[in-house]
Amino acid sequence: MIKAKKSLGQNFLIDKNIIEKIVNLVDIEKKEILEIGPGTGNLTSALIKKNPKKIYVIEKDNSLASILENEYAGQINVINKDILDYDESSISKEKLIVFGNLPYNISTEILCKWILNLDDDKVWFSNLILMFQKEVADRIISNFNLSTYGRLSILANWKLNIEKVSDIKSNSFSPKPKVDSTLLFFSLKNKFFPIKNPYNLEKITRIFFSHRRKMIKKTYNQIFSNNVVSNKLNLNLNLRPQNLNFDTYYKLTSEFEKL
Repeated sequence: MIKAKKSLGQNFLIDKNIIEKIVNLVDIEKKEILEIGPGTGNLTSALIKKNPKKIYVIEKDNSLASILENEYAGQINVINKDILDYDESSISKEKLIVFGNLPYNISTEILCKWILNLDDDKVWFSNLILMFQKEVADRIISNFNLSTYGRLSILANWKLNIEKVSDIKSNSFSPKPKVDSTLLFFSLKNKFFPIKNPYNLEKITRIFFSHRRKMIKKTYNQIFSNNVVSNKLNLNLNLRPQNLNFDTYYKLTSEFEKL
């Protein structure tokens, strides 16, 4: 029996009904698939049955990668690497459909990495079908004026359409985690606010949300030397960070890039 490694945030999906729901979210026949953290291959087996053109899996755990290579020889391409250090755009010339029951401990890092490093001239995925800890998913899909709204919400909604598919109970996994999960479906936006360097958006949101309970006036003054930008954007400096909508942060980033 394979024992999950807590250090790698492993919780294997075992609920066959949930697995069936996931593989039926999008047509993958004759298309190239990437699965992140396949673990024991429960989802992998279901993906194979849908007759995709190719399946690539990224598995950091050496022992699991070896088991997968033997179990699904000739059916999948196993990449035994750390997802955080790997360039997914090098996998294929085709856009990949990505599936992933992401490790809780690095799920936000993975998503932010993909967003911040997404090359508009070389987009490597068409859809992301990803499982997150429910608390994290709530932050991803949050809108402004909510307590869950923050940096992750703003980054994720910049270039991606995000749809909540369903919440998933903890007993759908082994070992059973202490929290529930949420399945999210991501697709690329046709139009999004132009920002030259995505890391500037990361910087602006980090600065503003470092004092999320305070009015933004002091934080704003750390970045801009006068009220030209606030006047241009009709920005009320007595608001708090969670009161500013997505577009305001994108516009603030654009103005910062002009400095």
